[in-house]
Amino acid sequence: MDRRAYLDQSYDHSVRPVSAGSRSYPLARFGFVRSLRRAFNNLIELDIPRGLGSSSVALLLLSSVCYGVVKGGHGADIAANLQSLCDDAANAAGFGIAEVALAGEQELGRDDILKTAGITEHTSLLFLDAAQTRARLLTNPWIAEAAVLKLYPSRLRIEIKERKAFALWQKDARNSLIATDGTVLSPTIAPRFAELPRVVGAGAETQASDYLALLARYPAIATQTEASVLVAERRWNLRLKNGVEVQLPEAEPERALQTLANLDRDKKLLSRDIVLVDLRQADRVSVRLSDAAFAARDEALKAAAKKAKQKKGTEA
Repeated sequence: MDRRAYLDQSYDHSVRPVSAGSRSYPLARFGFVRSLRRAFNNLIELDIPRGLGSSSVALLLLSSVCYGVVKGGHGADIAANLQSLCDDAANAAGFGIAEVALAGEQELGRDDILKTAGITEHTSLLFLDAAQTRARLLTNPWIAEAAVLKLYPSRLRIEIKERKAFALWQKDARNSLIATDGTVLSPTIAPRFAELPRVVGAGAETQASDYLALLARYPAIATQTEASVLVAERRWNLRLKNGVEVQLPEAEPERALQTLANLDRDKKLLSRDIVLVDLRQADRVSVRLSDAAFAARDEALKAAAKKAKQKKGTEA
């Protein structure tokens, strides 16, 4: 037996690859088998903490439930139900909202503000998120600034600063009420805002503030203007109430408005039978007559030429 063991041991240590191209590596194979056996024995002898299996199963089930909630889109419903339970507990403990004080509202009504803020009779002060409530308020285009103050145990104060209705904006045959910064306040126009200045065209809502401030410096022109049309988002045309169109230049529109005001004051230009005043060139003013005025002028010129011809024949 000792000799056989000795021969086996000698054989194990003497085996080498046959050649460089051979694919047989007995030592590497035997080493892999021993490593695999050692790893298996260690796994069997591993001391697993008590309760680890139950915890793993519970974690797996929780992960499955969370995945189902997210995949099915039920997260909002669950959050709403949890919020309702918290509000019930807080209200029972005396932390309900007994009074809501509002400040700064003018165009918006109390119900509109509370609805936007997400505040109901069931909302509790304790679990009200002031930052989230403020963010909700700012989604209303009328509200430029907002502050939410929780006054324990049962009072809530909301302070807002509203945007002011500034002009009417027309685009693609649709009219909107806009603020100074171009924010669309309402897609409909209440009768009390019907006399506000009207701007027309893409981009007019954001450029209206500076332009209308410039036009206001010339009240004689502003009062005659029905609408201001932004052309290619670069320059303005005036559409007057009597149907006359005034083309302003892209550069130095103030100079053109001053020229127009002077001509209207001294020559009554805008009261004449014209349809267009072109002020786009700095060194000239072009005027287009109406069809009736052009025909009358043509007839007058023909009559003057005929009279001059007759006079010349008489003298001869």
